[in-house]
Amino acid sequence: MINEKTNVSENQQKFMAASSTLEGTDAKFSFGELSSEQEHSLGQGFYRLAKLHYDKADLDKAKENFYKALEKTVYPQDAFATLKIYGFLIRIYSETLDNNKANEFIQRAGDLVEKFSNDLPTLGAEFFYNVGMIYTYKADFDQALDNFKLSHQKAGLENEPELKAKALYAMATACYHKELYVEAISWLDQLKELLTILTKGYLKGSMHVLYGHIYKDIGEYALAMTHYDEGMRLLQQKNCWNLYGNILLGKGVTLKKMGEYNQALSLFQLGKNTINKNYKRLISLYDDQVADVNDSSVDLYLDRHNRLIHEKSIGSIDFKHRFVLLEILFLLAKSPGKAFNKDDLSKFIWKEEYNPLIHDKLIYTSISRLRKLIEPKGTSRKYILRGKDGYTFNPRANVRFHKEEEVSGRKIIGNIEINTPV
Repeated sequence: MINEKTNVSENQQKFMAASSTLEGTDAKFSFGELSSEQEHSLGQGFYRLAKLHYDKADLDKAKENFYKALEKTVYPQDAFATLKIYGFLIRIYSETLDNNKANEFIQRAGDLVEKFSNDLPTLGAEFFYNVGMIYTYKADFDQALDNFKLSHQKAGLENEPELKAKALYAMATACYHKELYVEAISWLDQLKELLTILTKGYLKGSMHVLYGHIYKDIGEYALAMTHYDEGMRLLQQKNCWNLYGNILLGKGVTLKKMGEYNQALSLFQLGKNTINKNYKRLISLYDDQVADVNDSSVDLYLDRHNRLIHEKSIGSIDFKHRFVLLEILFLLAKSPGKAFNKDDLSKFIWKEEYNPLIHDKLIYTSISRLRKLIEPKGTSRKYILRGKDGYTFNPRANVRFHKEEEVSGRKIIGNIEINTPV
Protein backbone atom coordinates (compact mmCIF):
# COMPACT_ATOMS: atom_id res chain seq x y z
CA MET A 1 0.00 0.00 0.00
CA ILE A 2 2.56 2.59 1.10
CA ASN A 3 5.39 3.39 -1.25
CA GLU A 4 7.49 6.35 -0.09
CA LYS A 5 8.86 6.76 -3.62
CA THR A 6 5.45 7.16 -5.29
CA ASN A 7 5.00 10.51 -7.00
CA VAL A 8 3.18 12.82 -4.57
CA SER A 9 1.16 14.68 -7.19
CA GLU A 10 -0.01 11.37 -8.69
CA ASN A 11 -1.14 10.24 -5.24
CA GLN A 12 -2.94 13.50 -4.69
CA GLN A 13 -4.81 13.11 -7.99
CA LYS A 14 -5.82 9.54 -7.09
CA PHE A 15 -6.85 10.61 -3.61
CA MET A 16 -9.00 13.43 -5.01
CA ALA A 17 -10.57 11.01 -7.47
CA ALA A 18 -11.36 8.57 -4.69
CA SER A 19 -12.70 11.38 -2.52
CA SER A 20 -14.98 12.65 -5.26
CA THR A 21 -16.44 9.15 -5.57
CA LEU A 22 -17.47 9.41 -1.93
CA GLU A 23 -19.34 12.69 -2.23
CA GLY A 24 -22.85 12.46 -0.91
CA THR A 25 -22.29 9.11 0.80
CA ASP A 26 -22.80 8.35 4.47
CA ALA A 27 -20.29 9.99 6.84
CA LYS A 28 -18.84 6.55 7.59
CA PHE A 29 -17.97 6.13 3.86
CA SER A 30 -18.91 3.22 1.62
CA PHE A 31 -15.43 2.12 0.72
CA GLY A 32 -16.68 -1.13 -0.83
CA GLU A 33 -17.86 0.78 -3.90
CA LEU A 34 -14.34 1.97 -4.74
CA SER A 35 -12.03 0.22 -7.14
CA SER A 36 -8.97 -1.52 -5.69
CA GLU A 37 -6.77 1.23 -7.12
CA GLN A 38 -8.89 3.92 -5.45
CA GLU A 39 -8.86 1.99 -2.17
CA HIS A 40 -5.07 1.79 -2.40
CA SER A 41 -4.79 5.51 -3.15
CA LEU A 42 -7.17 6.40 -0.33
CA GLY A 43 -5.11 4.35 2.10
CA GLN A 44 -1.99 6.20 1.02
CA GLY A 45 -3.76 9.49 1.57
CA PHE A 46 -4.80 8.56 5.10
CA TYR A 47 -1.27 7.37 5.86
CA ARG A 48 0.34 10.60 4.65
CA LEU A 49 -2.19 12.67 6.56
CA ALA A 50 -1.53 10.60 9.69
CA LYS A 51 2.22 11.16 9.38
CA LEU A 52 1.66 14.88 8.97
CA HIS A 53 -0.37 15.05 12.18
CA TYR A 54 2.19 12.81 13.92
CA ASP A 55 5.05 15.15 13.00
CA LYS A 56 3.00 18.12 14.21
CA ALA A 57 2.43 16.35 17.55
CA ASP A 58 -1.34 15.99 17.09
CA LEU A 59 -1.58 12.43 18.35
CA ASP A 60 -5.38 12.15 18.28
CA LYS A 61 -5.70 12.99 14.59
CA ALA A 62 -2.61 10.95 13.77
CA LYS A 63 -4.11 7.89 15.46
CA GLU A 64 -7.47 8.38 13.74
CA ASN A 65 -5.88 8.48 10.28
CA PHE A 66 -3.49 5.60 10.96
CA TYR A 67 -6.54 3.46 11.77
CA LYS A 68 -8.18 4.53 8.51
CA ALA A 69 -5.01 3.69 6.60
CA LEU A 70 -4.87 0.34 8.37
CA GLU A 71 -8.35 -0.51 7.09
CA LYS A 72 -7.08 -0.15 3.51
CA THR A 73 -4.18 -2.61 3.84
CA VAL A 74 -4.39 -5.95 2.08
CA TYR A 75 -2.30 -8.98 2.98
CA PRO A 76 0.28 -9.99 1.82
CA GLN A 77 1.23 -7.10 -0.47
CA ASP A 78 0.76 -4.50 2.28
CA ALA A 79 2.40 -6.45 5.12
CA PHE A 80 5.33 -4.03 5.55
CA ALA A 81 2.97 -1.06 5.32
CA THR A 82 0.87 -2.64 8.07
CA LEU A 83 3.95 -3.09 10.25
CA LYS A 84 4.80 0.59 9.78
CA ILE A 85 1.34 1.62 10.92
CA TYR A 86 1.58 -0.73 13.91
CA GLY A 87 4.89 0.94 14.77
CA PHE A 88 3.36 4.39 14.77
CA LEU A 89 0.42 3.25 16.89
CA ILE A 90 2.77 1.56 19.39
CA ARG A 91 4.63 4.85 19.76
CA ILE A 92 1.41 6.82 20.19
CA TYR A 93 -0.01 4.44 22.80
CA SER A 94 3.34 4.34 24.58
CA GLU A 95 3.38 8.12 24.76
CA THR A 96 -0.20 8.30 26.02
CA LEU A 97 0.57 5.58 28.61
CA ASP A 98 -2.05 3.19 27.24
CA ASN A 99 -0.20 0.01 28.17
CA ASN A 100 -2.89 -2.40 27.02
CA LYS A 101 -3.22 -0.98 23.52
CA ALA A 102 0.55 -0.68 23.08
CA ASN A 103 0.99 -4.32 24.02
CA GLU A 104 -1.89 -5.32 21.78
CA PHE A 105 -0.16 -3.85 18.73
CA ILE A 106 3.21 -5.29 19.77
CA GLN A 107 1.52 -8.71 19.76
CA ARG A 108 -0.16 -8.04 16.42
CA ALA A 109 3.15 -6.96 14.90
CA GLY A 110 4.82 -10.13 16.17
CA ASP A 111 2.04 -12.33 14.79
CA LEU A 112 2.21 -10.62 11.40
CA VAL A 113 5.98 -11.03 11.14
CA GLU A 114 5.71 -14.71 12.01
CA LYS A 115 3.00 -15.24 9.38
CA PHE A 116 4.86 -13.19 6.77
CA SER A 117 8.11 -15.11 7.35
CA ASN A 118 6.35 -18.31 6.32
CA ASP A 119 4.90 -16.76 3.17
CA LEU A 120 7.94 -14.83 1.89
CA PRO A 121 10.16 -16.66 -0.60
CA THR A 122 13.22 -14.77 0.71
CA LEU A 123 13.84 -12.67 3.81
CA GLY A 124 15.28 -9.26 3.01
CA ALA A 125 16.51 -6.15 4.77
CA GLU A 126 13.07 -4.70 5.51
CA PHE A 127 11.89 -7.95 7.10
CA PHE A 128 14.84 -8.12 9.51
CA TYR A 129 14.48 -4.42 10.32
CA ASN A 130 10.88 -5.01 11.43
CA VAL A 131 11.89 -8.09 13.43
CA GLY A 132 14.49 -5.92 15.19
CA MET A 133 11.85 -3.34 16.03
CA ILE A 134 9.59 -6.00 17.58
CA TYR A 135 12.45 -7.23 19.76
CA THR A 136 13.04 -3.60 20.73
CA TYR A 137 9.41 -3.28 21.83
CA LYS A 138 9.95 -6.37 23.98
CA ALA A 139 13.17 -4.92 25.49
CA ASP A 140 15.27 -7.77 24.06
CA PHE A 141 18.04 -5.50 22.80
CA ASP A 142 20.48 -8.32 22.09
CA GLN A 143 18.11 -9.92 19.59
CA ALA A 144 17.14 -6.49 18.27
CA LEU A 145 20.76 -5.63 17.56
CA ASP A 146 21.39 -8.95 15.79
CA ASN A 147 18.43 -8.39 13.47
CA PHE A 148 19.33 -4.77 12.77
CA LYS A 149 22.82 -5.91 11.80
CA LEU A 150 21.30 -8.41 9.37
CA SER A 151 19.06 -5.68 7.98
CA HIS A 152 22.04 -3.37 7.54
CA GLN A 153 24.02 -6.06 5.75
CA LYS A 154 21.18 -7.00 3.41
CA ALA A 155 20.30 -3.36 2.71
CA GLY A 156 23.82 -2.93 1.36
CA LEU A 157 23.45 -5.99 -0.89
CA GLU A 158 20.00 -4.86 -2.04
CA ASN A 159 21.20 -1.30 -2.71
CA GLU A 160 18.67 0.24 -0.28
CA PRO A 161 20.52 3.25 1.19
CA GLU A 162 17.48 4.61 3.06
CA LEU A 163 16.88 1.31 4.80
CA LYS A 164 20.60 1.06 5.51
CA ALA A 165 20.43 4.47 7.18
CA LYS A 166 17.47 3.41 9.36
CA ALA A 167 19.30 0.22 10.32
CA LEU A 168 22.35 2.23 11.38
CA TYR A 169 20.19 4.42 13.59
CA ALA A 170 18.43 1.37 15.03
CA MET A 171 21.75 -0.35 15.81
CA ALA A 172 22.96 2.79 17.59
CA THR A 173 19.72 2.91 19.60
CA ALA A 174 20.02 -0.75 20.62
CA CYS A 175 23.62 -0.16 21.72
CA TYR A 176 22.50 2.90 23.68
CA HIS A 177 19.97 0.79 25.57
CA LYS A 178 22.72 -1.76 26.26
CA GLU A 179 25.01 1.10 27.41
CA LEU A 180 27.54 0.23 24.70
CA TYR A 181 28.24 3.89 24.12
CA VAL A 182 31.42 3.59 22.04
CA GLU A 183 29.72 1.18 19.65
CA ALA A 184 26.61 3.38 19.50
CA ILE A 185 28.69 6.41 18.54
CA SER A 186 30.47 4.34 15.87
CA TRP A 187 27.15 3.44 14.21
CA LEU A 188 25.98 7.05 14.42
CA ASP A 189 29.22 8.27 12.82
CA GLN A 190 28.56 5.92 9.89
CA LEU A 191 24.99 7.20 9.68
CA LYS A 192 26.23 10.80 9.71
CA GLU A 193 28.47 10.06 6.73
CA LEU A 194 25.63 8.34 4.84
CA LEU A 195 23.28 11.26 5.48
CA THR A 196 25.63 13.59 3.61
CA ILE A 197 24.25 12.04 0.41
CA LEU A 198 20.71 11.21 1.57
CA THR A 199 18.05 13.84 2.21
CA LYS A 200 16.42 12.51 5.37
CA GLY A 201 15.85 15.52 7.61
CA TYR A 202 13.84 13.76 10.31
CA LEU A 203 16.34 10.93 10.61
CA LYS A 204 19.19 13.41 10.72
CA GLY A 205 17.49 15.35 13.51
CA SER A 206 16.80 12.14 15.45
CA MET A 207 20.45 11.16 15.00
CA HIS A 208 21.62 14.35 16.69
CA VAL A 209 19.16 13.82 19.56
CA LEU A 210 20.56 10.31 20.11
CA TYR A 211 24.09 11.71 19.99
CA GLY A 212 22.96 14.14 22.70
CA HIS A 213 21.54 11.36 24.88
CA ILE A 214 24.76 9.35 24.63
CA TYR A 215 27.12 12.24 25.36
CA LYS A 216 24.87 13.29 28.26
CA ASP A 217 25.12 9.83 29.79
CA ILE A 218 28.92 9.63 29.48
CA GLY A 219 29.46 13.12 30.91
CA GLU A 220 30.45 14.94 27.69
CA TYR A 221 28.01 17.73 28.40
CA ALA A 222 29.29 20.33 25.92
CA LEU A 223 29.02 17.82 23.08
CA ALA A 224 25.56 16.79 24.27
CA MET A 225 24.30 20.38 24.17
CA THR A 226 25.82 20.94 20.72
CA HIS A 227 23.98 17.93 19.30
CA TYR A 228 20.69 18.82 21.00
CA ASP A 229 20.89 22.31 19.49
CA GLU A 230 21.65 20.90 16.04
CA GLY A 231 18.74 18.49 16.34
CA MET A 232 16.46 21.39 17.25
CA ARG A 233 17.68 23.44 14.29
CA LEU A 234 17.07 20.64 11.79
CA LEU A 235 13.61 19.86 13.10
CA GLN A 236 12.60 23.51 13.06
CA GLN A 237 13.50 23.57 9.37
CA LYS A 238 11.07 20.70 8.80
CA ASN A 239 8.41 22.19 11.11
CA CYS A 240 8.46 18.86 12.94
CA TRP A 241 7.47 19.28 16.57
CA ASN A 242 7.11 15.78 17.99
CA LEU A 243 10.80 15.89 18.98
CA TYR A 244 10.66 19.33 20.57
CA GLY A 245 9.79 18.22 24.10
CA ASN A 246 12.34 15.39 24.07
CA ILE A 247 15.13 17.76 23.09
CA LEU A 248 14.24 20.26 25.81
CA LEU A 249 14.14 17.43 28.35
CA GLY A 250 17.55 16.19 27.22
CA LYS A 251 19.05 19.67 27.44
CA GLY A 252 17.50 20.20 30.87
CA VAL A 253 18.87 16.92 32.24
CA THR A 254 22.29 17.81 30.83
CA LEU A 255 22.22 21.16 32.59
CA LYS A 256 21.16 19.45 35.81
CA LYS A 257 24.08 17.05 35.56
CA MET A 258 26.34 20.07 35.06
CA GLY A 259 25.00 21.50 38.31
CA GLU A 260 23.13 24.32 36.53
CA TYR A 261 19.90 23.67 38.40
CA ASN A 262 18.17 27.00 37.80
CA GLN A 263 18.72 26.82 34.04
CA ALA A 264 17.59 23.20 34.06
CA LEU A 265 14.37 24.10 35.86
CA SER A 266 13.68 26.86 33.33
CA LEU A 267 13.91 24.36 30.47
CA PHE A 268 11.79 21.80 32.32
CA GLN A 269 9.06 24.39 32.90
CA LEU A 270 9.25 25.59 29.28
CA GLY A 271 9.00 22.05 27.96
CA LYS A 272 6.12 21.09 30.21
CA ASN A 273 4.19 24.24 29.33
CA THR A 274 4.57 23.89 25.56
CA ILE A 275 4.21 20.19 24.72
CA ASN A 276 0.91 18.61 23.75
CA LYS A 277 -1.16 17.45 26.73
CA ASN A 278 -1.40 13.97 25.17
CA TYR A 279 2.33 13.47 25.72
CA LYS A 280 1.61 11.90 29.10
CA ARG A 281 4.83 9.90 29.31
CA LEU A 282 6.94 12.95 28.54
CA ILE A 283 5.00 15.14 30.97
CA SER A 284 5.55 12.58 33.72
CA LEU A 285 9.30 12.68 33.00
CA TYR A 286 9.26 16.47 33.30
CA ASP A 287 7.38 16.18 36.60
CA ASP A 288 9.99 13.74 37.90
CA GLN A 289 12.85 16.02 36.92
CA VAL A 290 11.26 19.10 38.47
CA ALA A 291 10.53 17.21 41.70
CA ASP A 292 14.10 15.93 41.69
CA VAL A 293 15.62 19.39 42.05
CA ASN A 294 12.90 21.95 42.71
CA ASP A 295 12.59 21.98 46.49
CA SER A 296 13.76 25.11 48.30
CA SER A 297 13.75 23.24 51.61
CA VAL A 298 16.52 20.88 50.48
CA ASP A 299 19.84 21.71 52.14
CA LEU A 300 22.01 19.25 50.26
CA TYR A 301 21.33 17.59 46.90
CA LEU A 302 23.51 14.53 46.24
CA ASP A 303 24.11 13.09 42.78
CA ARG A 304 26.53 10.21 43.22
CA HIS A 305 26.44 9.00 39.61
CA ASN A 306 27.71 12.31 38.26
CA ARG A 307 29.74 13.21 41.39
CA LEU A 308 27.88 16.49 41.76
CA ILE A 309 26.74 18.01 45.04
CA HIS A 310 24.55 21.08 45.35
CA GLU A 311 24.53 22.88 48.71
CA LYS A 312 21.75 25.39 49.34
CA SER A 313 24.06 28.28 50.27
CA ILE A 314 27.26 27.35 48.43
CA GLY A 315 25.80 26.14 45.14
CA SER A 316 27.29 23.37 43.00
CA ILE A 317 30.33 21.48 44.31
CA ASP A 318 32.35 19.34 41.93
CA PHE A 319 33.47 16.01 43.43
CA LYS A 320 34.79 14.50 40.19
CA HIS A 321 38.37 14.08 41.44
CA ARG A 322 37.56 13.62 45.12
CA PHE A 323 36.52 9.98 45.21
CA VAL A 324 37.37 9.29 48.86
CA LEU A 325 35.58 12.40 50.09
CA LEU A 326 32.49 11.50 48.06
CA GLU A 327 32.46 7.99 49.51
CA ILE A 328 32.69 9.35 53.06
CA LEU A 329 29.88 11.83 52.40
CA PHE A 330 27.54 9.17 51.03
CA LEU A 331 28.39 6.70 53.78
CA LEU A 332 27.43 9.22 56.46
CA ALA A 333 24.50 10.84 54.61
CA LYS A 334 22.83 7.51 53.87
CA SER A 335 22.56 6.83 57.62
CA PRO A 336 21.88 10.18 59.33
CA GLY A 337 22.27 10.02 63.11
CA LYS A 338 24.39 6.87 63.00
CA ALA A 339 27.94 7.18 64.35
CA PHE A 340 30.87 5.82 62.36
CA ASN A 341 34.09 5.33 64.33
CA LYS A 342 37.60 4.93 62.97
CA ASP A 343 37.21 1.19 62.64
CA ASP A 344 34.07 1.68 60.53
CA LEU A 345 35.63 4.30 58.28
CA SER A 346 38.76 2.21 57.71
CA LYS A 347 36.62 -0.78 56.78
CA PHE A 348 34.00 0.93 54.58
CA ILE A 349 36.14 3.59 52.87
CA TRP A 350 39.63 2.11 52.61
CA LYS A 351 38.63 -1.57 52.85
CA GLU A 352 41.33 -2.10 55.48
CA GLU A 353 41.60 -3.03 59.14
CA TYR A 354 42.04 0.05 61.31
CA ASN A 355 45.69 0.94 62.01
CA PRO A 356 46.14 4.14 64.05
CA LEU A 357 49.54 4.80 62.49
CA ILE A 358 47.99 4.83 59.03
CA HIS A 359 44.37 5.81 59.44
CA ASP A 360 44.22 8.42 62.21
CA LYS A 361 45.76 11.19 60.13
CA LEU A 362 44.05 9.96 56.96
CA ILE A 363 40.61 10.11 58.53
CA TYR A 364 41.16 13.47 60.19
CA THR A 365 42.49 15.05 56.98
CA SER A 366 39.71 13.61 54.83
CA ILE A 367 36.92 14.76 57.17
CA SER A 368 38.50 18.22 57.39
CA ARG A 369 38.68 18.53 53.58
CA LEU A 370 35.10 17.31 53.23
CA ARG A 371 33.84 19.85 55.75
CA LYS A 372 35.59 22.67 53.91
CA LEU A 373 33.80 21.68 50.75
CA ILE A 374 30.23 21.28 52.00
CA GLU A 375 29.90 23.32 55.19
CA PRO A 376 28.67 26.91 54.60
CA LYS A 377 31.14 29.50 55.84
CA GLY A 378 30.33 31.39 59.03
CA THR A 379 28.10 28.66 60.48
CA SER A 380 28.53 25.92 63.03
CA ARG A 381 28.79 22.34 61.85
CA LYS A 382 25.68 21.81 59.76
CA TYR A 383 26.23 18.38 58.25
CA ILE A 384 29.09 16.36 59.74
CA LEU A 385 29.12 16.19 63.53
CA ARG A 386 31.75 14.67 65.83
CA GLY A 387 30.76 12.81 68.97
CA LYS A 388 32.38 10.40 71.39
CA ASP A 389 31.31 7.44 69.25
CA GLY A 390 32.62 8.83 65.96
CA TYR A 391 31.40 10.95 63.07
CA THR A 392 27.68 11.44 62.43
CA PHE A 393 25.65 13.07 59.67
CA ASN A 394 23.23 15.60 61.13
CA PRO A 395 19.74 13.99 61.04
CA ARG A 396 18.14 17.46 61.01
CA ALA A 397 19.70 18.36 57.66
CA ASN A 398 17.29 18.04 54.71
CA VAL A 399 19.06 15.91 52.13
CA ARG A 400 17.82 14.68 48.78
CA PHE A 401 19.48 11.97 46.73
CA HIS A 402 19.35 12.07 42.97
CA LYS A 403 17.07 9.43 41.44
CA GLU A 404 19.58 7.28 39.62
CA GLU A 405 18.45 7.43 35.98
CA GLU A 406 14.96 6.17 36.77
CA VAL A 407 13.76 9.52 35.44
CA SER A 408 15.79 9.31 32.25
CA GLY A 409 12.82 8.08 30.23
CA ARG A 410 14.51 4.95 28.95
CA LYS A 411 12.13 2.52 30.67
CA ILE A 412 8.84 3.11 28.87
CA ILE A 413 6.00 1.06 27.43
CA GLY A 414 7.23 -0.67 24.32
CA ASN A 415 10.80 0.49 25.09
CA ILE A 416 10.51 3.02 22.30
CA GLU A 417 10.20 6.80 22.32
CA ILE A 418 7.74 8.60 20.09
CA ASN A 419 10.60 10.38 18.33
CA THR A 420 12.29 7.13 17.24
CA PRO A 421 11.94 6.68 13.44
CA VAL A 422 9.58 3.88 12.39
